[in-house]
Amino acid sequence: MVAFFLPRASDDEQAERLYDALAEFAGCEPAPPGQRVRSIVFTQDGARWTAAVGEALAGVRTTQQLRRGELIERTEHLSSPSRVLAVYPGSPYVVVTDAQPITGTPSEWANPFTAQPDEVTLFDKV
Repeated sequence: MVAFFLPRASDDEQAERLYDALAEFAGCEPAPPGQRVRSIVFTQDGARWTAAVGEALAGVRTTQQLRRGELIERTEHLSSPSRVLAVYPGSPYVVVTDAQPITGTPSEWANPFTAQPDEVTLFDKV
């Protein structure tokens, strides 16, 4: 497990301020220590995506095709230039990335975006 952090925060105090500010930007409530989300895995458009704080969004899509009587499975690895800044629990969860309008980084994802996770990993409890 990993201790709570936010990318671009130089110390714990700045991470707390940034976490609260990003929650306000996203229109959601910040989670208390011990309930903060490190990563989620969710399904979007037939692909399984992982949104992990500090990392780029990454996904995997597996498709099957019948060819000459044989079932062929193809796995496609997907990625996005968007780096995850914070994930907030809720129904649905809210993911904030470094894409527009936070930075000029273009992205196919809205910022913030929502997702209903299949898996949730929390930061270490302090």
